[in-house]
Amino acid sequence: MNTSQSESGAQSGPLEPAVIALDVQRASSYPELPGDDELAHWAAAAVGGHRSEAEISLRIVDEDESEALNSQYRGKQKPTNVLSFPADIPEELGLPLLGDLVICAQVVAREAEQQHKALSAHWAHMVVHGTLHLLGYDHIEDDEAEIMENLETRILAGLGIDDPYRPIDEPAQGVPAEKISDGTDE
Repeated sequence: MNTSQSESGAQSGPLEPAVIALDVQRASSYPELPGDDELAHWAAAAVGGHRSEAEISLRIVDEDESEALNSQYRGKQKPTNVLSFPADIPEELGLPLLGDLVICAQVVAREAEQQHKALSAHWAHMVVHGTLHLLGYDHIEDDEAEIMENLETRILAGLGIDDPYRPIDEPAQGVPAEKISDGTDE
């Protein structure tokens, strides 16, 4: 489905609204998926302040497809929450295409439960996180991670969502503390 949405008022401060063309592909059997309007709203919040418009393809997958892509592109033999594939288009062309996101529904649901978060809040975090990767942000180095995490926290706060990096009080029942992901699978 192709959703175009103009966002306004989602951010406080210098971030401006963005117009997003979001192509959503649902290749997951998971029953609790966010709607296209929610996905577009979250992506637009992340793009705001960086671009006035953007095109993103977002594919929601199950664990087998996520694991295959994660293995092929990152060399990791497990499913992951979000993969980002930035478009490789020369800037001078002025095309709004940002790239592709692949989000694994089961991993997002499992992490939300482990982290005691509302499922929709964790989906919003994964869309914002992945979109920021498409915009060139990274978290490999500590200084880059601090910048990206602060921006994610600010964007999510503008959406009425708590800081996704706040410490987890206690693990979900039956989940050892060392197995809880911070929500970015890094």
